[in-house]
Amino acid sequence: MYFMFKYKPMSFLKFIVKNPFRRKNSAILSIVGICIGIIVIVALGGITNGLISSFEDTIHAGGADFSISGKKTGDSAYGTNLISANWTNKIANVSGVDKAYPIYVVLTSVGDSYMGTLVGLDPNGANLADISMTSGRMFKDNSSEVILGKIYAEDNDLSVGDSLKVDGEDFDVVGIFESGDSSMTGAVFTSINTVNDLMNEYDSISNIYVKVDKGADPQKVADRIDSLYGDDITTVSSVMEMKQMGDMLNMLQAASWGISLLAIVVGGLGIINTMLMSIFERTREIGVLKAVGWSNRRILAMIVGESLVITVISAVIGSAVGVAVCLTLCPMIGLSPLFTPEIFIQAFGIAVAVGIIGGLYPAVKAVKLPPTEALRYE
Repeated sequence: MYFMFKYKPMSFLKFIVKNPFRRKNSAILSIVGICIGIIVIVALGGITNGLISSFEDTIHAGGADFSISGKKTGDSAYGTNLISANWTNKIANVSGVDKAYPIYVVLTSVGDSYMGTLVGLDPNGANLADISMTSGRMFKDNSSEVILGKIYAEDNDLSVGDSLKVDGEDFDVVGIFESGDSSMTGAVFTSINTVNDLMNEYDSISNIYVKVDKGADPQKVADRIDSLYGDDITTVSSVMEMKQMGDMLNMLQAASWGISLLAIVVGGLGIINTMLMSIFERTREIGVLKAVGWSNRRILAMIVGESLVITVISAVIGSAVGVAVCLTLCPMIGLSPLFTPEIFIQAFGIAVAVGIIGGLYPAVKAVKLPPTEALRYE
């Protein structure tokens, strides 16, 4: 019999690993049942992470999450006082901030207009202004080049390659853009350094566009900036629905955890049932083990160990199948699954928890069996 061996640690371990498969049908059914739960956890985790990543990419693909301006009312184009250009580096170093780019908006002669809106911007931060080129290209830094909002270009019959006078100087029109910000579609953009030269002002800016780290909560980052520098500057505009974004991400994560919890319950009930049946079938064997000197602790470890063997094997198989299912089906519906170490840690953690919990109750029942009664069992 399997239990007739010297009680060496390695022999005991081999005994635990082999014992569940003495009843192959029961072991296979248990593994299949728990595998289904692990497949759901891994597949849903990959899909959920993919959806979250796609959602974040979408909401982060547009303009800035919010912008910074002066605290007090002033005579700038935005109606607030100008702030020092040094604030850009301060804001960029705040925890949670990914990018920070200054803009300088001035009212000056543009084309035939005595007073037009000229926006100075670092070309590297153009995406934070929520503009997309419809023709031509982005202006170069420190150049006499401009890009025009589509409405401004149409109203003034201008296109790429034309020339435009700005503050009395000739500029080349190198691009036409559209913007998600309606107030910008009638503006003219050029390099912020060029605007500084035109205005002979090198230390002042109008606003700072801020983009937060992927996965960060824009509202929390904005609140952090206010807590640090709220006496001098303020966050003035949200370009996205911050609360809606947070609620959507929380909903996706809650759904993932909800289904994972269901998998834990189903898997736990399945393993409890399997181990109870195993103990019922091995009642006499357990009595013999007690009669030959096995302690309650050793019997407890044996049964919980057998349960863990089943659940860990289920985790390995279920994880592999879950990944394969995701990689096969998701592209068919236009999704890109994203698998992270956390998903597999969660899956194996759940498997171990189910193994311990599912094996503990049957093990306690086995320990409480009186040896004499177990030996009489047929």
